[in-house]
Amino acid sequence: MADPATAGGPPPHAQLIQMGTAYWGSQMVLVAAKLEIADRLAGGARPSTELAAELGLNAAAFHRFLRTLAGMGLLTEVKSKTFALTPLGEALKKDAPGSACASILTLCGPIGARSWDLLVHSLETGKTGFEKAFGQPLFEYLGERPREASLFSETMVGFHGAEPPAVAAAYDFSDLGSIVDVGGATGNMLVHILQRHRHPRGVLFDLPNVVTDAPALLESHGMADRVSIEAGSFFERVPAGHDAYILSHIIHDWDPDQCQTILRNCRNAIGRSGRLLIVEMVLPEGDTFHPGKMLDMMMLVGPGGQERTASEYAELLSKAGFKLTKVVPTASAVSIVEAVPA
Repeated sequence: MADPATAGGPPPHAQLIQMGTAYWGSQMVLVAAKLEIADRLAGGARPSTELAAELGLNAAAFHRFLRTLAGMGLLTEVKSKTFALTPLGEALKKDAPGSACASILTLCGPIGARSWDLLVHSLETGKTGFEKAFGQPLFEYLGERPREASLFSETMVGFHGAEPPAVAAAYDFSDLGSIVDVGGATGNMLVHILQRHRHPRGVLFDLPNVVTDAPALLESHGMADRVSIEAGSFFERVPAGHDAYILSHIIHDWDPDQCQTILRNCRNAIGRSGRLLIVEMVLPEGDTFHPGKMLDMMMLVGPGGQERTASEYAELLSKAGFKLTKVVPTASAVSIVEAVPA
């Protein structure tokens, strides 16, 4: 391997320091989201002193904060101590496409940060940092807090935003009559699949408190007449008798025993000619970089699940009565793990 110091990159110690201080930038963007900087500048450039007074902040300190955001590319100083949004900063507005604001508030805020603070606890015990910090599992916590649950759903749309169109393009759904999105939240995955493939109809299945935002999203995309919503828990059952069952970022959230419960409920519902489609970041073997390897650590400290390699998925599926038939890569970080009843 070439020495980075002689290959034009930073030397190893500098790379490590950059990794260690990366959280400085995340804290800057988190505070910008909390203070709604992008929304406050949506109407045009404003003086930092005016914004500081509006927010009840120290003017001198706040100016230093804004000029740092400008150095990061979110703002531009159009004249002395007067700032405007850049295209990058525009994406931090609460209603901007991609849900970056919600994603940052969730993943960099207490839910993410306090979980990561307890990484050593997770390594020592195999248990989640989130549960130690908050006293209950992540999804139980969200189930009691509708506002946080809605923000979390929006975060998933933002964090995985490139995936639904990539999944719809990579896999041939055209010969299917009905598709169940198990744990599909607002129906974003189904919308992209049904927009690209005109024949199938969809069933959105998730907890009652989770699907509350789904009708508005389906209506906005003209899919209200092609998708039916059914409330329930995949730990108890899934709708029976359909052609395909999608589990998009579901299996990675849960421990192996819980995964078996979900998969066996799918196995009980699926017909002999049905297909199970698991959408996840399938990890490569060996040292190859993949974003799913870092996400695997988030699963460890957060909900308590994990990312897997193809061979690990084959083993998990076999125990639940499925046979892995193929892994279909997409133009995004996820792949589609196809399985059929064994």
